[in-house]
Amino acid sequence: MRAGLRPWRNSAAFRLALAFAGMAMLIMVITLSVFYIRTVVLLEQRTLRQIASTTQQLEARFDQGGREALVQAIEESLGDGEDSDRELLVLLDADGRRIAGSNRFADPPASGSDIEEQTLLRSGHPSPGYLTTRKLPDGSRLVVGHDRSEQLQMAELVGDAIKAATFLALLLVVGGTYLFRDLLEQRIGALRRTAAQVAAGQLAERVQPSDRDDEFALLEHDINRMLDRIEGLMQGVRHVSDTIAHNLRTPLTRALARLHEAQREGSDAAALRAASAATIGELEQLNTVFHKLLQIAEAEAGAQRQQFTLQSLQAIAADVVELYAFVAEDQGCTLRLVGDDPAQVLGDRDLLASAVANLVDNALKYSAQTPGARVEVAVCAKDDRVELTVRDNGPGVPAAALARLGQRFFRLDERLPGTGLGLASVGAIAQLHRASLVFEDAAPGLRVRLTLPAG
Repeated sequence: MRAGLRPWRNSAAFRLALAFAGMAMLIMVITLSVFYIRTVVLLEQRTLRQIASTTQQLEARFDQGGREALVQAIEESLGDGEDSDRELLVLLDADGRRIAGSNRFADPPASGSDIEEQTLLRSGHPSPGYLTTRKLPDGSRLVVGHDRSEQLQMAELVGDAIKAATFLALLLVVGGTYLFRDLLEQRIGALRRTAAQVAAGQLAERVQPSDRDDEFALLEHDINRMLDRIEGLMQGVRHVSDTIAHNLRTPLTRALARLHEAQREGSDAAALRAASAATIGELEQLNTVFHKLLQIAEAEAGAQRQQFTLQSLQAIAADVVELYAFVAEDQGCTLRLVGDDPAQVLGDRDLLASAVANLVDNALKYSAQTPGARVEVAVCAKDDRVELTVRDNGPGVPAAALARLGQRFFRLDERLPGTGLGLASVGAIAQLHRASLVFEDAAPGLRVRLTLPAG
């Protein structure tokens, strides 16, 4: 039994529900207690005020008309039908003999002028009540009292009702606690099951979204988005690992083959120098690949986001165009910057310059063999966004390959030099800057749009 209760006791949902239920129960008990006390006090004060008021009225009648007027007032009060069966009014002479008064009550016990709690004899049965005695100027005594039995019965009924309400509320609290725990466990259980499946390697699992628009639905949406991101990163890691292994194997194999060939007996110094130079070229290419991969990893991790400052994208583009002007001229290509919009963005200048340089370099490389090759770079502000466009009039990109642009190690033409990481680096930098990167068919050529939030 104790083992069966342990999961409930250790459940955070159960403890949370029990805490709220306990507070609700405490508030209810305090409220009902205050209600009970106020009800009893109100009934008691009402009785005391009635005794005091009746006493004052009868004393005033005596002062105005003497004993006869007082006797008449007592008879009128007892005959009006209002609480006459519970109201004690007795006038006694100086010797204690009854002159007028209530027939339901026996001669009242002695009391002082203050209102006191006494036991009255009503129809021969003891009954709790209040009593006061006033000595009149002619030596007679006026006794005014009231039976409290109905008041006590009312208080007892209120108390019983409060006890019943408390017991019913306790049952509802206990049942509500278990119900709340079950409902919470159902919502959290779905998250835990999905987390367990993902931990077991099933990265495609997702939390089944609910129809409710509440905090749990928002949490489910955020978790699914996080899992999408994790799955994408894991696929990227696997892709990068496979591609790196493939791309490293070939240059390393070539380098080792050259070195082994140069070490053969009879090889001259010229062959050794040629092998060394070729190996150095292969290693420099590998170093470039690793540098690009490191840059992409840092950008995707957001390692440099804390260094962001306001930058003029127009100025960055102008510097890049100026840097590549001689390269474009050597290739017989026209490279120009269109527009002079001084739009500013929040970002890292070096990373943004690297992204623009990669786009310009890619456009120049693929349009170099086109007669009248032309590359245009434009920067313009649109509402709260700043758009940088790089367009060439080269052969363009086939529709099937357009969606693959930006993937690591994807190269449209293997005959051209490159690592297949330039556009992937641009994509990582765009993601770091909360920007969008779009590749479009310019007919002819390729148009690339890099859209960033305005600073």
